[in-house]
Amino acid sequence: MDNSPLQVLTVPTAPYPDQRPGTSGLRKKVYVFQSRKKYLHNYIQSIFSSIDLRDRQGSTVVVGGDGRFFNRTAVEVIVQMAAANGVGRMIIGHHGIMSTPAISCVIRKYKAIGGIILTASHNPGGPDGDFGIKFNTANGGPAKEAVTNKIFQISRTIEEFAICPGLQVDLTSLGKQMFDLENKFKPFSVEIVDSVESYANLLRNIFDFSALKELLSGENHIKIRLDAMHGVVGLYVRRILCEELGCPAHSAINCVPLEDFGGLHPDPNLTHAADLVDSMRDEQYDFTAAFDGDGDRNMILGKHGFFVTPSDSVAVIADNIFCIPYFQQTGVRGFARSMPTSAALDRVAKATQIELYETPTGWKFFGNLMDAGRLSLCGEESFGIGGDHIREKDGLWAVLAWLSILASRRQSVEDILREHWLKYGRNYYTRYDYENIDIDAACEMMEDLEILIADKSFVKQRFAVEDKIYQVEKADNFEYTDPVDSSISRNQGLRIIFSDGSRIIYRLSGTGSQGATVRIYIDSYEKEQIFEDTQVMLAPLATIALKISQLHHRTGRSGPSVIT
Repeated sequence: MDNSPLQVLTVPTAPYPDQRPGTSGLRKKVYVFQSRKKYLHNYIQSIFSSIDLRDRQGSTVVVGGDGRFFNRTAVEVIVQMAAANGVGRMIIGHHGIMSTPAISCVIRKYKAIGGIILTASHNPGGPDGDFGIKFNTANGGPAKEAVTNKIFQISRTIEEFAICPGLQVDLTSLGKQMFDLENKFKPFSVEIVDSVESYANLLRNIFDFSALKELLSGENHIKIRLDAMHGVVGLYVRRILCEELGCPAHSAINCVPLEDFGGLHPDPNLTHAADLVDSMRDEQYDFTAAFDGDGDRNMILGKHGFFVTPSDSVAVIADNIFCIPYFQQTGVRGFARSMPTSAALDRVAKATQIELYETPTGWKFFGNLMDAGRLSLCGEESFGIGGDHIREKDGLWAVLAWLSILASRRQSVEDILREHWLKYGRNYYTRYDYENIDIDAACEMMEDLEILIADKSFVKQRFAVEDKIYQVEKADNFEYTDPVDSSISRNQGLRIIFSDGSRIIYRLSGTGSQGATVRIYIDSYEKEQIFEDTQVMLAPLATIALKISQLHHRTGRSGPSVIT
């Protein structure tokens, strides 16, 4: 056996122009990573080169992914390149798999310089699906814009990358592996860790596990169903919910992580989790939840498929926040929501006199507020909710938060929502997604729309649909000044705000792998009519939104791909 130090090579390469990270990192079709020579290597080198060499030397980096196709290949390359770039220790989830919330937890626990997360989140997997790479910094959260811009700029001019091609890591065996590299004074270490334990221990210190165990497996236990959609969170559901909290094994479905998610689209919404919703209508489950590919998103359903919108979900958790022992100890520093999320949380914040922050879409904005001690709970309409225990949205945390509320109040999900609406009124809310639209057509439409709403004559315009009349009070392109560091984020979404508080928002999404996704968000508050059908109540505003944008005409689409 050859015990000589492993060789470090510098390999020439040429840049690609399309490696700009989106809201959640770089996402492309798998074939892009497979067919373009050194495409993966270029981007990984750009990440390492964005970190100052002095900070990089001897540092710790965490790596894991949701187990989708190409995950293992990418992990092996990242380890080889990390060693060659001066990283001292790699911490990797068992088999290269770890949920996004768990990676955030592990980065913080081991004081790592950052982590590389291999996921395309809720996008499809498999050889014909999507793959993604996201860099999280030392706080455990997504890299800020200054960092991602630096990565992109490096990727545009990259000429070479460093790699140790002879380094072969065993991802199947827990424990530490040591490697000697040429011209390195200290060995390079790789630690394969249990993907669940650090994160599970964090949750034990947040929630009352004895109360949750009584709720889920005690004498008067509720009946629940949890769908991991063949994503990474299946490992966590089985270990934490089933083995530790006593849920019957059959309560957890689709819990084996698969490279193609079993052919499913691992996006927990009413469209892509339709089978689960249908089963809830027929079965007598009290509570159901579904998770996305990497475990940071969640969908909550009550008995008979009663759907809790993400906007309502974060508002209800905020209103019942002291059902969670962690917040009894820490207190509540602030609430936050992304701008497109409904204003349901605002009403709880006002009633409880807790500061409310409205940020652009992207968890990094929440992370900055948390690091400054200003934020305890936050959420996005895109099925993401989280607390300040980590710096990512956290699907399982949100489910345990809801179960804590059920354990404390001993009411059904639907009764809790109805009481919430009676107390605060209801924000009817929907989102229309128009996916895989021609990028040029989408950009032209958004540019023309911004010109239209920026005209002074647009304000005070009245739009009538049937017996409803809406008058424009404000229209702009949302701009955010971070209260912590005064950084400014512009062009975060076109807003039309009406005199009754109703809102129409248009955004180009940054989480797809091809084409463009145009999202239309509609939010309308009602104090009296709180038990009506959402789509019926929002139909007039939907008509206005399409009329103003001329979206169907401009894109050739007759309707949205997804309605949530």
